[in-house]
This record gives sequence, C-alpha cells and structure tokens, in this order.
Amino acid sequence: MNPLCSRCEQVVYPTEKVNCLDKYWHKGCFSCESCKMTLNMKNYKGFGKKPYCNAHYPRTQFTAVADTPENRRLKEQSKIQSQVHYREDFEKNKGKGFSVVADTPEMQRIKKSQDQISNIKYHEEFDKKKTMGVDVPTMQQSNASQAAYQQPAAPKNYKYDPVPEPEQAAAPPPSTGKRYRAVYDYNAADEDEVSFVDGDVIVDVQQIDEGWMYGRVERTGSLGMLPSNYVEAI
Repeated sequence: MNPLCSRCEQVVYPTEKVNCLDKYWHKGCFSCESCKMTLNMKNYKGFGKKPYCNAHYPRTQFTAVADTPENRRLKEQSKIQSQVHYREDFEKNKGKGFSVVADTPEMQRIKKSQDQISNIKYHEEFDKKKTMGVDVPTMQQSNASQAAYQQPAAPKNYKYDPVPEPEQAAAPPPSTGKRYRAVYDYNAADEDEVSFVDGDVIVDVQQIDEGWMYGRVERTGSLGMLPSNYVEAI
C-alpha cells in the first residue's frame, strides 16, 4: 500500500516519492515551511522533522535570564561554596608537594608490590655484602691500591708485514690457427661450449663438422665449441 504525503495527505506513488525526515512527500510538496520553496535532498535542512531552506532555518537562541536579587544571591552563594571547597583542598594538601590520589584497591596493591620489591632488593644487597666479608669503602680502597701498583704494560710490537702482491695471470699464447669474427651473439648451452658477442674474434679454430667448430674467444680466452653459422672467416 502506498503511503500518504505529509503535506497534502494524498497518496504518494513510487515515481514521485521522497523519503526524508521519517516521512513521505511528493517531490512538489517537499518545500520550505516558511517560503514554500521547493527543496531536494541536497539543499534542505531539517528542524523538528520539517524541511526548511537555508535562509529560513530556525536559529538557536539563548534565553535571557533576569538579573533579580534572588538570582544574584544564588550566584554569590555558589561562588562562596566553590571558594570554600578550594581552600579546604589547599589546606589539606599543603606541604605535601604532590597531587591527591584516590586510595583505591588497585593503588593499594601497587603500593604493596613496590614495598615488597624494595624489601627484597635490600635483603639481597645485605646478604651479598655479608657473604663477601668486606664493605664498600674497603673494596674501593683495595681497587685503588691495585691500580697504583699495577705493572707497566708490555710494549706492543708494531712490526709491519708487507702484503704480497697478487701475481698477474699469464697472457694467452698468440694464436696461430684460423681466425673468425662473430656476426651474432651466442650464449653457451652446455659446459663444453663458449659464449661470445657480435664482433668478437675467434682464433685457433678447428672445424668439427658442418655445423660446429672448436676455437678460443680472443676477448675472454674461453675455449670450447661454437656454431659455425654464427661466425665468418676473416
């Protein structure tokens, strides 16, 4: 069943229904209570479950209270009571140097735990000194006398051992066989193959079959097999 419009009290169909402020309205009936300007969901302001425009939205106003003798007496009485409570707290906490903390069961438990910890530490220090048989001043004096008669330290040996320089790798022997130049890049697929890039010179080349040959890359010194269609004779 379709609801009734909150302004004209006529049936509101779904195509023209506006649900706002816990009520149902026609789109044309959803207007300001003061100036009757048509509103929408973006520019309305609700007050007392009634729509208003921004210009006629009711403003909150404070109620003025008459300054009667009775009101002045109540004001002075409240002021005196607050001053009395302040002085009582001040005199009560005077000279303590700290703020008042409520004596709750939790605070009592914390205080008791701190007292137990401090008592345990005191007994530990006392038993430790009693077991050692000397007091702190005596220990400090003995340490000072030991430091005064300490033997001089042995001289340090600053002998310098030179680090041997690494031997340079021997240069590869000069090539005597055929020379080829790589025309493509190749990455070795097996351990017995060599990798090279375009422009590398291959020396000491030996033909294995129609597709493979054996040689050494002059740039890296690596020896291995390489495809013959990746190089050309120089």
